[in-house]
This record gives sequence, structure tokens and C-alpha cells, in this order.
Amino acid sequence: MIVVEHLSKRYGAQTAVDDVTFRCEPGTVTGFLGPNGAGKSTTLRMLLGLVRPTRGGAVIAGRPYAEHRRPVRHVGAVLESDSFHPGRRARDHLRVLATAAELPPSRVDAVLDEVGLADAAGRRVKGFSLGMRQRLGLAGALLGEPDVLILDEPANGLDPEGITWLRQYLRAFADGGGTVLVSSHLLTEVAQTVDDVVIIARGRLVTHSSLAELSSRTRSAVRVRTPQMAALRDALGARGVTSEAVAADTLIALETTADAVGLAAAGSGAVVYELSPERLSLEDVFLQLTGASR
Repeated sequence: MIVVEHLSKRYGAQTAVDDVTFRCEPGTVTGFLGPNGAGKSTTLRMLLGLVRPTRGGAVIAGRPYAEHRRPVRHVGAVLESDSFHPGRRARDHLRVLATAAELPPSRVDAVLDEVGLADAAGRRVKGFSLGMRQRLGLAGALLGEPDVLILDEPANGLDPEGITWLRQYLRAFADGGGTVLVSSHLLTEVAQTVDDVVIIARGRLVTHSSLAELSSRTRSAVRVRTPQMAALRDALGARGVTSEAVAADTLIALETTADAVGLAAAGSGAVVYELSPERLSLEDVFLQLTGASR
């Protein structure tokens, strides 16, 4: 289990992470989400002992990362996709990591095969695409056969086939009892994989819930374009319908139907140029929670 409690980090007057608390259970994939600059990478670095928290703490399997005698056997982590010597061959890169961690050399070819890089093992890393580098980083994380994976934006640079492979791999890892924490700035990127979501914005926790619970926040809505915005909003409000202005002449009426909006418009005398049913997507919910814009 990963447990993060009241984790905070300040750099002078700037607060990068502010009182973040969450946990990740074995057998689950947790999406760690937020816009760029939200504090995700700083949180992961504190979790892995690379940055000292200003306050709070984090433990993996009951103890801080640095207190594990052989942490690579418990935790596999990938925070960057460019931490390779460009002139080194993929197999040699992993051999260096395995030697440093006192792992058997047989693990090198095993993980290369596991991530689909067996045919590229003899190639120099400088010729790798970003997607191949992501796979090589994951191979390094898997050398110690860990129970926990912590991955920062692992889908960056992957083509559709690679993204599908990653989703299936992480799902199988969790189904086998492993714990996965994977960060992303796009909810749609991880929605087909994760069980739970932790969303932060401006360094603070916004929500921690199951994906199913977050999905329940999606709502039916009606988009209306009218030159009489104020009159229509008042008419909708009188009927108990909440609406949000999204442009100078457009509003979204929430939890209602096109028929109900049409009746309200007719009663108020508002001219309607467009009336279309919609449903707020998971991405819309994410953007509302984080205050981000498309």
C-alpha cells in the first residue's frame, strides 16, 4: 500500500504541494491527475525520497522509500524518459542498473522481452523514439520484480498501439496484486485503466474517489444559443434549472431536457438560435474540478 499523509512542500514563498493526503491499495491502478504544474511530479519525488517534504510524510509497504533495504525489489519508478546515456545500448543500460541493484543478469533480457524491446536490445538509445524510451524506462523499473509501480506520465510519446499495450500491462500488473500509481494531466488518457483517481490543482487535493464515483458526476445538459441570455436564465431558474454561461450568447442548462428548455424559452419570449442536448464528459468534470480550460 502507498500512504501519503498531509504532504506539503514549500520553496521559499512558493507552495508547490499543500497538505495532500491519499492512499493506493494493492490490486488497483490509481490515476494521479492534475494540470501541468499542479504539483504531481513534486509529490512523486517526495514519495520516492528525492525531495524532502516541508511537512507530512509518505510510506510504501509500511515504511518510507529510503528505509527499504533493497527498494528496487519493492518499488519500480519512472519519473523521466530521458535519463539514459545516448551512446549506450538498451541491454547495456539495463545491465548497469541490474549490477548496481545486485540483481541477476537474467532479469535484463526478461524485462526487455516483457516491455516489447527484445528486438531493439542491441540498439543505442540515441536512436530510440520517445515511446521506446518510455518502454526502456519501464523495463528498468521492472528489474527488481517490484510489487509497486510509480510512473510519471508514462504514455507520453506512445503511439496508439503502445498506449493500448501500456493500459493492458498496468491492468494485468494490478490484477496480479500489484499497486500502480500513474500520473497524467489528461483524465481521458487513463480513464480506461484506473480504478481510483486522485486529482490535485495548484498543489492542493481536489478529489480522491473511485473512477465509478467520479463518472457518476457526469450530467445531462442542454446547450442553448440565444440573444436573450438574461431572460432565459431567469426563466430556467424559476423552474429550478441551473445554467452556466459559456459564451456571450450561449449557456448550458444542467440536469434538464431540451423540451423543458424550449418551454422556458417560449414562456420568456427568448429567441433560440440553437438547442442541442449534451452530456458532460469525464473530461468536462475534470476541467471543472481543476479550474482548467480547454
